[in-house]
Amino acid sequence: MSKGSEIHCYDYVNHPYEQVRGALSKDAPAVFQSATKAAAARAQSIASQLRIDMGGIGIEAEIRVSVKNIEVKDREAMSGPATRLQLEWEAVRMPRLFPLMKADLYIYPLTATETQLDFKGLYEPPLGPLGKAVNAMVGHRIAEVSVHRFVSDVAEYLRKTLR
Repeated sequence: MSKGSEIHCYDYVNHPYEQVRGALSKDAPAVFQSATKAAAARAQSIASQLRIDMGGIGIEAEIRVSVKNIEVKDREAMSGPATRLQLEWEAVRMPRLFPLMKADLYIYPLTATETQLDFKGLYEPPLGPLGKAVNAMVGHRIAEVSVHRFVSDVAEYLRKTLR
């Protein structure tokens, strides 16, 4: 995946780091599923969903998100605490037609009451040279928009559900 396309985006949650970290460390796939399904006003699926609207055309793909590792770093001299969730996701249906995303979702405090969600991902377009050409024309933009929407949905869900 070293030749893949990079995507970076972020959002914030107006709750303390410990609450956000706790929710995502406990069951991140359930949070992702609830966030994306709530945003899409749908339920009853084991998958999360990516969706975008491009020129009046809606594009959706159910994805299976897996958390490969959770790494918690305590406060150090020059930086604060942070948590890194190593994620992978792929399309539930026809996964060979969609990119496999490998990403890190970093969680860290901005203030005592705000937490940053910082997504850094890498994907390789599917379908060889044809996929690379489509990615260069529109695919990367579609991937960026869907990842931004995903992170935004997760942040919004956490803002509304954490107490």
